[in-house]
Amino acid sequence: MGSRLRMIALGPQAEAAWAEVVDEFAAADQALSRFRDGAELVGLDRFAGTGVAIRVGRRLERAVVTADRARRVTGGRFDPRILGDLEALGEHGADVGLETQPGAVDDDRRWLDEPITRRIGRGYLSLDRPIDLGGLGKGLALRWAAARSQRLGVAGFLIDAGGDVVVRGDAPDRGLWRIGIEDPAAPTGSPLAVVELDDLAIATSSIGNRRWEHEGRSVHHLIDPTTGQPAWNGLLAVTVAERDPAWAEVWSKTLFLAGGMTIADEARRRGGAAWWVRDDGILEMTAAARSSTIWVRDEAELDQRVGPTAASSSPRLGMPSRAPAFVTASDAAATARRAASSSG
Repeated sequence: MGSRLRMIALGPQAEAAWAEVVDEFAAADQALSRFRDGAELVGLDRFAGTGVAIRVGRRLERAVVTADRARRVTGGRFDPRILGDLEALGEHGADVGLETQPGAVDDDRRWLDEPITRRIGRGYLSLDRPIDLGGLGKGLALRWAAARSQRLGVAGFLIDAGGDVVVRGDAPDRGLWRIGIEDPAAPTGSPLAVVELDDLAIATSSIGNRRWEHEGRSVHHLIDPTTGQPAWNGLLAVTVAERDPAWAEVWSKTLFLAGGMTIADEARRRGGAAWWVRDDGILEMTAAARSSTIWVRDEAELDQRVGPTAASSSPRLGMPSRAPAFVTASDAAATARRAASSSG
């Protein structure tokens, strides 16, 4: 699905679990990609706006239904009907005939209050506008791959799809899984923070990925459905932890679109674990995120400057200057610790 796929799995079923994960992602890509000419989603998008209902497989049907539920739950902030906007900005997928679909780009966006799909009986869908399932598709693939691995009885595993991660069971040291929060300004450098996860998923929406130049301006893939334009709103990245990887994707983008002025209030009102990076590089987080964060780079650097003998009641003093070992997924099933960050 355009992302590097990696895994750590424990026990005698590790190799079998890896095979299940690879198979699930291949099937999800065939169903949900907008870049593969023969993908089911591309075929459905080609009939958008015609009133014709297309028979689709269970993965695509579940994905579209989930997308419409996400639209309702987020008050329309999450909406996959941005394919025309991405194409207009120069990110081209398979040809779905947008030029023959009236209002696919630059309309008055009255459709924002309408459902994404109409279900015409079981297994048949009709779209009024073409959709891009993007990160939601990756989150669903992680959900389905994790379920298949669990059915094999794997004691513990981590699956990493391009920085979006799901963990179940114990880490190799029988403790919690440690995940690095990537610095969007320096993806290959030290993480901004290290967090511990237990039976959770973590996803990131970041302008550091899928960013390009179009007609002399910098654009990215995080499109505000209300404007059809990339959101430049004071944030560089948002990371969210949820039980389900698909909903981690939904809420990371939804909170990103909240913008730097309101994200703190919205994230804390939700009560979940969320981390966000402002455009000045400052990392902030909710109370729930703080409880699972075991290391923060800025706080460690402050401790180094203050010195270990300084008198202070700050809980940051004594934080190690280097990030503790954190999990990196591998290219095949393995039990070794390597290194991985959450980015998206």
